[in-house]
Amino acid sequence: MKPELIRAKTWHKRIGGPANAFTYSVDYVLLEPEAPSALPWLFAVNGRNLTSVRDRDHGGPRGQGQGVDWARAALRGRGHPDLARMQMLLLAQPRLAGFLFDPVSFWLCVDGEGALRAVIAEVNNTFGDRHSYLCVHADGRPIRPEDELTAAKVFHVSPFQDIAGGYTFRFRLSEGAVAVHIRHERDTPDGPRGLIATLGGPRVPLTSPRILGSALRRPFGSLRVLALIYGQALKLRLKGARYRPRPEPPQRELT
Repeated sequence: MKPELIRAKTWHKRIGGPANAFTYSVDYVLLEPEAPSALPWLFAVNGRNLTSVRDRDHGGPRGQGQGVDWARAALRGRGHPDLARMQMLLLAQPRLAGFLFDPVSFWLCVDGEGALRAVIAEVNNTFGDRHSYLCVHADGRPIRPEDELTAAKVFHVSPFQDIAGGYTFRFRLSEGAVAVHIRHERDTPDGPRGLIATLGGPRVPLTSPRILGSALRRPFGSLRVLALIYGQALKLRLKGARYRPRPEPPQRELT
């Protein structure tokens, strides 16, 4: 498939106090790394350009990624060799002028009929760590938009949330749009605590005019995303949210 642009919006809301919610726009790309295709002249794969996606940024340890080979090996290692042979797409923020901070990107495993069969969510924190979560039915059947896939939270993301409880994921991949819904929730004596996060937007062909338009609207790319994260952290501190120091990340790469 040819690379696509996802003009996405992301929404975050805390469950439990102190209350906080925000929405902002963000640009993602959806591409098939193994399928050679004509690329827009402002976009590169494993090269330098105004925008780019590089294997080293995805799949495996942060900054030492192995790209789609890692994703396929992860599926085989979890007992899904049939899924490991299917089409693999990457949904990720691109580098802009060489800079990247991508809080979460997704490997999407798609069968010959276009049905979503597995998702690997790569989660990065602001401390330089990464951990990935595999979302798949035990029998490898298609993931429908209403399906909920769960995983225990084992990785430190926000210093204002405990490493406890679990995630519930929902995914929708259609011809015209992509959407992700993530809910983290844990029980406490004061009631449920956690976070709801969504990401979604329409799929359109990735072209140089669209790349240039995105760069003009959001000239700092994922640097802007990082600044927004720190801005929200400051708001939470001022609201009295408890700060939790970074623990050592889990030794395994995938949950």
